[in-house]
Amino acid sequence: MTRLSGGLIDRNRPLKFTFNGTAYSGFAGDTLASALLANGVQLMGRSFKYHRPRGVFSAGSEEPNALVELREGARQEPNTRATVAELYDGLSARSQNHVGPLHRDLLAVNDLFSPFFAAGFYYKTFMWPRAFWEKLYEPLIRNAAGLGRLSMLPDPDSYDKGFLHCDLLVIGAGPAGLAAALTAGRAGARVILGDEDFHLGGRLLMESDLLDGAPAEAWVATVKAELESLPNVRIMTRTTVFGVYDHGIFGAVERVSDHLPEPGSTVRQTLWRITAKRSVLAAGATERHIPFADNDRPGIMLAGAMRAYANRWAASPVRQGNDAIAIFTNGDDGHRTARDLLAKGANLLGVIDTRKGAAAQGDYKVFDGAMVTGTKGRLGLRAIEITRDGQSSWHDAGALGVAGGWNPNVHLSSHHRGRPVWDEARLAFVPGQNGPAGMIPAGAAAGQGGTAQALASGAAGAIAALAEIGITAHPIALPTAKDASADQEAFWHVPGKRRAWVDFQNDVTVKDIKLAHQENMRPVEHLKRWTTLGMATDQGKTANVSALAVMAELTGKSLPETGTTIFRPPYTGVSLGVLGGGDTGKGFRPERLTPTHHWAKARGAEFVEVGPWMRAQYFPQAGERTWRETVDREVLAVRAGVGLCDVTTLGKIDVQGADAGEFLNRIYANMMGTLKVGMVRYGLMLREDGHLYDDGTCARLAEDHYVVTTTTANAGAVYRNMEFAHQCLWPDLDVQLISTTDAWAQIAVAGPKSRELLSRIVDGFDLSNEAFPFMACANLTVCGGLRARLFRISFSGELAYEIAVPARYGAALMERLMTRGQDLGATPYGTEALGVLRIEKGHAAGAELNGQTTAQMLGLGRMVSQKKDSIGAIMSRREGLAQEKRRLVGLKSLAPQTMAVSGAHLFEQGATRSMETDQGWVTSACYSPHLQGYIALAYLENGDARMGETLVAANPLEGTEVPVEVVSAHFIDPEGGRLRD
Repeated sequence: MTRLSGGLIDRNRPLKFTFNGTAYSGFAGDTLASALLANGVQLMGRSFKYHRPRGVFSAGSEEPNALVELREGARQEPNTRATVAELYDGLSARSQNHVGPLHRDLLAVNDLFSPFFAAGFYYKTFMWPRAFWEKLYEPLIRNAAGLGRLSMLPDPDSYDKGFLHCDLLVIGAGPAGLAAALTAGRAGARVILGDEDFHLGGRLLMESDLLDGAPAEAWVATVKAELESLPNVRIMTRTTVFGVYDHGIFGAVERVSDHLPEPGSTVRQTLWRITAKRSVLAAGATERHIPFADNDRPGIMLAGAMRAYANRWAASPVRQGNDAIAIFTNGDDGHRTARDLLAKGANLLGVIDTRKGAAAQGDYKVFDGAMVTGTKGRLGLRAIEITRDGQSSWHDAGALGVAGGWNPNVHLSSHHRGRPVWDEARLAFVPGQNGPAGMIPAGAAAGQGGTAQALASGAAGAIAALAEIGITAHPIALPTAKDASADQEAFWHVPGKRRAWVDFQNDVTVKDIKLAHQENMRPVEHLKRWTTLGMATDQGKTANVSALAVMAELTGKSLPETGTTIFRPPYTGVSLGVLGGGDTGKGFRPERLTPTHHWAKARGAEFVEVGPWMRAQYFPQAGERTWRETVDREVLAVRAGVGLCDVTTLGKIDVQGADAGEFLNRIYANMMGTLKVGMVRYGLMLREDGHLYDDGTCARLAEDHYVVTTTTANAGAVYRNMEFAHQCLWPDLDVQLISTTDAWAQIAVAGPKSRELLSRIVDGFDLSNEAFPFMACANLTVCGGLRARLFRISFSGELAYEIAVPARYGAALMERLMTRGQDLGATPYGTEALGVLRIEKGHAAGAELNGQTTAQMLGLGRMVSQKKDSIGAIMSRREGLAQEKRRLVGLKSLAPQTMAVSGAHLFEQGATRSMETDQGWVTSACYSPHLQGYIALAYLENGDARMGETLVAANPLEGTEVPVEVVSAHFIDPEGGRLRD
């Protein structure tokens, strides 16, 4: 093991792990990458296209090369960056994207064919011959796609999601982030401090900077202790803020137990939706490299990363402790790495500085005005070529650090399509003024990369952000710090004929960019897609600016004129498991239970999934051999006595306000503003294209209070559309909406004895036909003072009511009704009986409202008011809809014990079965115990005029045909006398 002195690892806690089956050891505080480097492992993976050997390139989440598979079996996790994977005892890791052993990848043969795989070859090759696509190209692409592989086993871990709110979200816990959080925390603001690392401190942990004359980690520990003591501050390590969304909402993933061998009883990751009034972006910066010939060998990495491995993890980048290390730089930052490596006792070859006259800043050799122009060592760096004044020489080296400057991490500031701006003094893009509202960049993310600068800008950013929301924060005492020299020159790549790699993961070279320019793929978005530059896991963090500089040079434009690509969420990869929040298996579509669910289950009910709800389908009793027997009994009980059904799942929306009536006039096709207080009206809602999408009732409980009832399946859609209309179409109307579906349990009490049963539980309320007629509604109390709502409506054709009480009393109300109605034959019935009852009465439901239904088809065309405008009303009068000839009719099977199934098509007897002779289709069908035969509802061409006609209901899928008679859709009591009695 090659370990340097110092570091923040715990040498008293050794850890064992394996990589590609070989056992190694590290220490607590290591990442997989630092532990592998400390064990002399440079080769960690293969590139995507050419399968070239790749070693670790960075020390953070920007890593493009060292992607590995972690764990075994169902917990196998592909495409994990070794640079951020915390080491734990027993960790098992494997390299990916190779066939055969890592050091002898059979697919490395692709590199020999690289001239054929130049930029844009995908688009040029896979276009012809056309017949090859499906049988050859697509299978090849699918087989080659991706880097790692999924286990294809069900994920055994659990995930969670949660919601957080704060005054100030601080993104990043480096010097700027800590200063911002401390300033806001002392001001009493609610603060969330999030950082993707498992330690606070950010870049402070990776440098040799002193704060107040002591190592920076001492100040970090002091700040952490104070922040942890503040009840208004929440520290979230191992948390990546990956996206910025509207209204101050941020997406974040907390890796709760990824650093443990197994999650145990805890979740693995949590998806957080953070709502912040203001935010400080202190996400730091990413170092960029300088492309030169053969610059992709294992052992070549960013100089800042080399410094980080030495200072934080005491890991040397070379395979053998005495191998020489070289630094290639265009500025003073490379010299900073040289000084730190010398302090750790490393063997330093020297610093190759592109600037003429550059001088050493320590006891090492400087090659000023020089460049690295070549390297040797396929599986690991062995030597570098240094060219100076036209003279080249080779030098043995086991590692090379490249320092080309720093790019502020502007990604989150650009997620609202904000464009970064070019800062010529810093030679970098910095956040522009058009970023997300309420976000203030600070520290290196704002181009303030010096330690003192970062501390000051973080504190100032917090003060400014809090002032915008009325919270006064005062400047705090900051530690004494120095800003390292940031002098550099604009040097973007080393000219040459050999391949110089820009994007290591996708094998994009300077030559590829030149080819894209030559083929007129010059706009940055075209460049990205033509070359695959900046795609996959690092999203161009280490390559984009270098590539843009090359394109700018080719086009003769400046970098700001060349522009940048659009940054989109997520900032780093997010697993689908955590995005789903654990919604797998039964949790994929959570079951919603009605208030009477457990009561029904105790009575032996069978359940069916209806939308998101589990509803009682029927209630079998002893001696009933089939479900049909049960349903027939329930239907006849309702027709003869009284039945009880839980209809809580129907959508319920309270609409209140002075303009509630006018609002509903615009929502419903028919008039609602003229509805009298204490009455209910059946209503139709149209889509904007004039088709029906929901029906239901609207009850007026007071002058400014309506209750809208929707179908179960459309409860969410109706509420969403009403909110859209309120907020976007008519925001000037004085109206408030709230979904109360879950707040009220609602039970249908149907049958000729329903009035008598209800009279036994209502408190002094007159239920007579004169006092409470059909389509009446009222607020009242039941069972000795329990508030309730009563609606006299019927979808069964019988005298019926729906009674609503607060949801927690739903089961108790059902039990009370059953007890009080025992002598009346009170019978619970489920959705099957409910369907039979409504078909017998000819009521339309979901099967009839299938997205292509008009009011005319239901025979309700006159309900679309001509006196007012409403959503969809104008479109419903289009010629094609207004002249629609199909009408809802009833069908009676002429073979009474044979059912015309839903979906069957209607044909005249003797007609050819074709679309040209198709007369309509069956929408709903059932067995009617009242008529002792099968009946159905259907849409039929000119159905109003075809009563008594005999047709054939054909089911071509199953090869069955049933003769049917066209009858009225109202099989039971067509005059409606029962429900009005």
